Order: sequence, then C-alpha cells, then structure tokens
Amino acid sequence: MDCEKKLRACWFVSPSTKLLLLMVPLVAVAGLVAVAAPRKSPAGDLVSAYSWLWSSSRSYSSPTRTPILDAALQIPVLHAEAGDGGSGRGGSAVGPPAPDPPLMVVGVQKMERAVSDDSLAPEPSASPPLAAERPPNKTSSATKEGTSDFSVNVARNNVPAFNESYGFVEKAWQKRVDTDLERLEAGLRRARSGIREAKSGNPMEDPDYVPVGPMYRNANAFHRSYLEMEKQFKIFVYKEGDPPVFHNGPCKSIYAMEGNFIHMVEINKRFRTEDPREAHVFFLPFSVAMMVQFVYVRDSHDFGPIKRTVIDYIDVVAGKYPYWNRSLGADHFMLACHDWGPEASFAVPHLHRNSIRVSFPEVNLHTGAIGGLIGGPSPSHRSILAFFAGGLHGPMRHILLQHWENKDEDVKVHRYLPRGVSYYDMMRRSKFCICPSGYEVASPRVVEAIYTGCVPVLISDHYVPPFSDVLNWRSFSVEVTVREIPNLKTILASISSRQYIRMQRRVAQVRRHFEVHSPPKRYDVFHMILHSVWLRRLNVGLSDNQ
Repeated sequence: MDCEKKLRACWFVSPSTKLLLLMVPLVAVAGLVAVAAPRKSPAGDLVSAYSWLWSSSRSYSSPTRTPILDAALQIPVLHAEAGDGGSGRGGSAVGPPAPDPPLMVVGVQKMERAVSDDSLAPEPSASPPLAAERPPNKTSSATKEGTSDFSVNVARNNVPAFNESYGFVEKAWQKRVDTDLERLEAGLRRARSGIREAKSGNPMEDPDYVPVGPMYRNANAFHRSYLEMEKQFKIFVYKEGDPPVFHNGPCKSIYAMEGNFIHMVEINKRFRTEDPREAHVFFLPFSVAMMVQFVYVRDSHDFGPIKRTVIDYIDVVAGKYPYWNRSLGADHFMLACHDWGPEASFAVPHLHRNSIRVSFPEVNLHTGAIGGLIGGPSPSHRSILAFFAGGLHGPMRHILLQHWENKDEDVKVHRYLPRGVSYYDMMRRSKFCICPSGYEVASPRVVEAIYTGCVPVLISDHYVPPFSDVLNWRSFSVEVTVREIPNLKTILASISSRQYIRMQRRVAQVRRHFEVHSPPKRYDVFHMILHSVWLRRLNVGLSDNQ
C-alpha cells in the first residue's frame, strides 16, 4: 500500500507543470519545421540574382528590362516557354557512391530577342521563374520529356528542402554541386559586367587581332566577350557513343565543318574539360551528316531511325549524368550543319526547345583544307556583275533559274557550267556572288564567296547569316528577298563603285572568321563557332536553389 501511494505521488503534477510539459514538444516541432522549410532570398524570389536574365522588352513594357548582352552584341537570345522550367533526376559520374541523389533545378530561363537599346538602365527585379517539383525517385528518360517525368508548380514554396530517402547525404552532395554551379554562374556574371563596360569603352590591346570597323555590331563588346571566353569557357564532351555516328564526322564535303569541329573540340586543351563540374556547356557529339549516311535508309523518307538514335543517346546521358536533367538541356549543344539537323532535334522535345543548336557555316573542303581556295583579284579586275552556278535544290533556286538562267551577260546564272570553265575562277571574276538558300538556309556559297573576295548576295526570306550575333552582314553583303529576284540586276547595278569597294574590303577583313585551320587559330571559324555557343550560354541562368 505504501508503494502504491508513493507511485501516485511521483506521477502527480500541478496544472502549470502540465502546461509546460505540453509546450516543450510543440516548440521543438516548430523549430524542426523552420529548419526544413524552403528558403527564400531576402527579396522573396528564388533566383533573384537572375531577374534580368528572364526579362525582355517583348514580355514587359519597360525598356529597362532589356537583356544587357543583347543590346551590346545583338545576341539572338532565347525565350523561356511556360512549362520548360523544371527538374529531373539522373545519376552522376562524379557523385557519391550509390545511390546517386537527384538534383534540383530552379529557374532555368531563356530570353527572347530584345528590341530596346536601353541596356545600361537599372535592373529592377522581375517575376521569378517557375519552381520545379522534385520528380519521383526514378531516372528520367528522354522519351518522356514531353509527358509526366517532371511537373511544374507556380507556387515556388513547394520546392522541398531535401529528399527524406537520402537525408543529409543528399544535402551535402547538393551543396557541393551548388558550390560548383554557383562558381560558374559568378564567373558568367563577371563576364557580363565586363562586356557591358566594354560596349562604350576603348578598344583593348590584342597581339593577334583587334576587331574594329562597321563589320561588327559592336567591335569592343565582341572583343571583350571573346577574351572572356578564352579565359573561362569550358566544354564537357560526353564520351558515350562510338564512331562512325558519334565522335566522328565528314571532313571532305560540304559538311566538312561538322567533322572538323568534332575533331578540334575533342583534342582542344584550352576549352575542353574532363571534369563535368567545371563545364559551362555539354556537347552531344553525334553527327547528323553521319546519321544520314549510316542510319537513314536511302530514299525511304523515314526520319524514324535518326530520331530514335537521338532519343537513345539522350536517354543514356540523362541516366548516367545529372546535367541534362539539371537544365532540361538548356546548357547542352548539338551540331546542325546538315539540312536535317533541325529535324533530328524534334526527336526530343527539350532538345529542340531548350538546347543550343549550332547551325554553323558550310565550308566545302574538297581536300580537307582551304589551300587554293583563299584570295581573289581587286575590284578593278572583276568584270562580271553577278554569278551563280548550281542545280535545283529548294524552291528559291527554281525561281532564280527561271528568271536569269543564261539570259543576261552581266548576271551569269547557270545550272551547269560549260566544260572547261572553273567554278572558283568565275567567282574570282565576279563582283557579286549569288547565294540562294536550299531546302534549309545554309549554303557553302556564302563562305566560298568570302574566300574569293566576292561580295555575297543572300537570297532568302528570314535568313539568319552565320555569326550574325557579332557580324553586321549588311555592311559587307547584299540581302535580297525572294520577291526581289526579278529585280536582281537593278538592285546590284544601283550600288555605286565607291560603296562596292568598301563592301569588298570588308569581305576581306571578315574572312579570318570563316577560315579553317588545323590547329585552329584565334578568331577563325572554329573559335567563332565556340563564341556563338558561349554567347548563348551567357544568356542562360542556372540555379540549384535549396
């Protein structure tokens, strides 16, 4: 009985004590919720540091939201479409041992072309990008990119702080990735600032070449951007895949630049990195030209085998590395030298919508080198007003041949040249070289004209010439729409001798940007292609926000 009384006495507590005991666990739970909850930046935006990256004068009325680099370099920047921001999951070749934790992406944003020049105005905050929910704990598949392997939620507070299945192991891994990514983004911010300052500054010194003149949209900004690229730009080349379709390409045809670029970027020590955590962009090293040769069934008109090859490759790299899913392909690039490059990209929705598709100039290297192709006489030794020779390839050439084939001594247009007449000699004897687009816009005649000192005449509707983010094509070429083909002679004859001489000299000055060298030389076509990729990466802001 005494024991029973003592036990009851031990369990008896006053009402105030009961209240205290009740409050202690509640306070502890509240503290845990505060630690685990998603965090905002001081301004309330998830990625407030990139407010200017996803604003544009087309989306907002205020001209102060113009992307800075676009006004400085006229970069054809990209627009973020609703639903394209999101996250995925993939393994990692550099992560911790199994299981590989998933990564989050918040605010993978692109911008559309700006129309305002007020690029130095203050940068007000903009609406933040969509926050991406963490997908199920399964490896993302490229074949499901347009379906339900990820979801987008407008409520930015729904991003979880960590995945309970991995706990603090994942937290540490994500923090390391954040540190690497944030370091890369900080370097890009410094590059943007430097380019902004160079726009209105003085030319910088350079031992090899200083861009200057009306051939450039902004010579100082281009020069500073190029130097920044040399200083920090890094590319990771996926090693998966075997030749002849992967890590290989033609080197002696009109698609020679595809094989040339693949080879040069893979042996390059300045820009290529073996550590993907150092990379600003990721190269998908397949050749569309080689797919046409080895995968496509001739005359079948079936793109299915090419598309399945692309889908399978994206599946492999998305499952093995985290980087495709981190950005949904926004920091990945593929080559599209062949006419079917855009068609191949349709296979994977995010590849087509998000990724960088490099449509570089076609260079017809019969011997694999430019020997014998460079150079031409002065304007006084060019007796032919305009020249074109080529078969039917696309609707525009049909119109050109219909109006001008063998009909004028000054405008020499031929489907086939007479026996013994040299194609390149005709270009060197001509003031203007007619460059109509084929089924796609690319044509090797553009570079052939520049090589021979012939002013290019670009015939196309809505054609974006090579490197137009840097070069001012109107200063050294003539643009003619399809409707103006019947008036071609009148248009060219109306250009004064003085103006033509200026244009022809500018063609000679920009030629360095189209020359192919092995090994590559600064400012040549290889480096200009890299610079185009670099510019597009400058206009994409990535953030793994915790």
